[in-house]
Amino acid sequence: MSELTGTTEGPADPTPATVHAGAPDQEPLPLPLDTTAALVGEYRWIETTLYRVLGEWAADMPLAAVTVHLDAQSMRHAWHADLWADRLPVRSGVDPDALTVPSAPTAALFAALAGELLPSDLPGSSWPPADEGYGRPGALPRLAGLYRVLLPRLVTTYERHLGATAAAADGPVARALRLVLNDEIEDWRAGERLVEHLVTRPHDVAAVYEFLERLESAVVGAGAGSGLVNLPVSVPGG
Repeated sequence: MSELTGTTEGPADPTPATVHAGAPDQEPLPLPLDTTAALVGEYRWIETTLYRVLGEWAADMPLAAVTVHLDAQSMRHAWHADLWADRLPVRSGVDPDALTVPSAPTAALFAALAGELLPSDLPGSSWPPADEGYGRPGALPRLAGLYRVLLPRLVTTYERHLGATAAAADGPVARALRLVLNDEIEDWRAGERLVEHLVTRPHDVAAVYEFLERLESAVVGAGAGSGLVNLPVSVPGG
């Protein structure tokens, strides 16, 4: 996002790989199986929820072009969810659905996007504020929240995870990350163009940025760092 104006200018370059053990010129060590399982499970939850949410939004958008746009992206998120389901590690006695859960920042962001508040049990958390629930946000603020907060943070998460993968051990996950990243960046850019086209009045600008501040307060207050899903590895921006 632009430091001066706060507008989204486009996806940043992918974060380069960084070693979290060993010499600086070595590739990353393989992530522990439990770590990979937790990350992939949360990605599956995010993509499944985006499929459902965007499908619901498509049904109540006032413009037919927006409905078509959201419906197409909803189906793409459904494919991403299936892709992550296939990448969940197979472990005896572990139910894949038990791994398909959101972390606190993810849950807080999706709740705020729907106009709800979730309490944070993070020590010292500033979220939620003293206000009560805000109610369902309008169509334009929701779209702006999706394309200026949620997807940019999700792209950052995927890029950071890709930078922490080891070629030999994490090949299937890395391939999935590349496939999903290509789609997410394309959707982010298309969504940003849509939001810019729909913001036509000063009132629109005010409504959008009030909602974006609310979303960022929710996700940061719930403990998010760089991106949406906190990666338990040493990579830039963590």
